[in-house]
Amino acid sequence: MAKIAIFDSGLGSLSIIKAIQKVSQSEIIYFADQQNYPYGNKSQAQISKIIQKSIKLLEEKFSPDIIVVASNTPSLMLNITTKRIIDVKPPLKEAARISKTKQIGILATKSAINSKGLIQHIKKNNFSKKINIFKINGSGLVELVESGKFISNKKFCQKIIKNVLSDILFQNNIDTITLSSTHLPFLNSLLKKQFPKINFIDPSENVARKILLLIKNKQSKKNSLKIFASGDIEIFQNKLDKIRIKNKVNFLSF
Repeated sequence: MAKIAIFDSGLGSLSIIKAIQKVSQSEIIYFADQQNYPYGNKSQAQISKIIQKSIKLLEEKFSPDIIVVASNTPSLMLNITTKRIIDVKPPLKEAARISKTKQIGILATKSAINSKGLIQHIKKNNFSKKINIFKINGSGLVELVESGKFISNKKFCQKIIKNVLSDILFQNNIDTITLSSTHLPFLNSLLKKQFPKINFIDPSENVARKILLLIKNKQSKKNSLKIFASGDIEIFQNKLDKIRIKNKVNFLSF
């Protein structure tokens, strides 16, 4: 039976969990490190310390087969991929293949778009000069998800989405955007409503496929999900209630 531990600072892991459960069956441990939310405004040194502690905690407490760092911010800021640790990075090759204008946006947190890791990730793809990549600060959009406003106040969310994206999209003829925070897929329907001609790419399906290859011979008979959080678990329980997830939240901390 495959056991997968997935963590980030908040609700973002849920987009990865949903994708995994669509293609495979496993026991999933979800750790929301609310005590350190948000990752997107922290330094590389702070992120490194948090991620190392989180991985150690999950290994000691649950002995998972796979650990998923379900956040683009630490994935880009740190070199953390191993055989047992999977991270999430912008799917730029897919974006380049889909884009007709060859003008691509990476929508991510402030820390991620300012990181050296993102520069290296872009260079690693070795794109031709015809392809231009624009880094867009989406930290304000991440907060729309974490606060639950994407459900409770959609009009407000549409206004924020328009303010963040309109100018840069139309001034640069961008037709494809990678949703490079795991929170952002929760806004997919609102993003498509505001910008119906733009391609928004969710990397969670790529992560799910990687995991399926690793666990296909160790799948469980059914999916299960246990949720843990640091910080105030009642606040996080309320966040889950808003998005209609009724699983009990258990306390877990370093």
